[in-house]
Amino acid sequence: MPRTGRTREDAHDAGRTVGVMGMVTTVGLVLHPARDSEEAIDTIVKWAATRDGTVLGLPDEVGRIHCSAVAVDPATLVERADLLVSLGGDGTMLRTMRLVYGRTTPVLGVNLGKLGFLAEIDVGELPPALSAIDNHEFTVEPRMAVRATLPGGHTVTAFNDIALARIPGDRMAAVAISVGGNPFVRYAADAVIVATSTGSTAYNFSAGGPLVSPLVEGFLVVPAAAHSSFNRALVLSADEEVDLDLLPASGGLAVEVDGTVAGRLTAGDRVSVRAVRGAGRVVRLGTTTFYERARRKLRVSGSAEVD
Repeated sequence: MPRTGRTREDAHDAGRTVGVMGMVTTVGLVLHPARDSEEAIDTIVKWAATRDGTVLGLPDEVGRIHCSAVAVDPATLVERADLLVSLGGDGTMLRTMRLVYGRTTPVLGVNLGKLGFLAEIDVGELPPALSAIDNHEFTVEPRMAVRATLPGGHTVTAFNDIALARIPGDRMAAVAISVGGNPFVRYAADAVIVATSTGSTAYNFSAGGPLVSPLVEGFLVVPAAAHSSFNRALVLSADEEVDLDLLPASGGLAVEVDGTVAGRLTAGDRVSVRAVRGAGRVVRLGTTTFYERARRKLRVSGSAEVD
């Protein structure tokens, strides 16, 4: 496995903001609800045993698998773990990052099954990855989130995207967009998506939005299947705040947070969204780049022929 071996100074020279991680003595596991993770768990438990470490997991997850991981509640898992390992796909990775939102605990994504875009390694690469962590041959990169304030003051946080989506059978989304309190545009669409740079490869991409490096500190506002004459995405600074106001013509909308419905909206409601810098941290081992993963998962290949 290639090693990064990069220092903080090297990473800054390359335009990356990198954190550091001390000795790992306690590993927390977050598991996919259905995929087979026993091989990966066994590898992690054996690795921890050689260094007198502890492996923790959530009761309903490790309870269905015969292993020696200690079952603890989510608060204890987050408080005690030096490293969280996400075993699953992109959904499991996003759930793990939301679990440690705002903390410095890094997350190592291990893909089980189909190609995961957010995971750093596949399960077969786990043993050398753990050796790399022992040898401090890795970097820790921050990931931005978007945080939305919903009617009534309730807040939700997403590492991919927050979407205001048309409810089937209801009218389309009619949403006025204001940036920093200044009205800008009105979208009529099936959905209006607020996406992080990490989430640019998800709903944003399928809606025709731009592909953005996860190191970019900014976020996107994108209409999906726009019915309005202006159908372009907006790219905003991480320092800006965007308000989304449901117009009288809007149908009822679902608030989807990283793909999970978190609430409903009606005409007259407002959602305010801000970016959150350094909301999560991921372990990078230097085995692949964002662009390599994008080419594979999004099937980017070839080039235009110019005569």
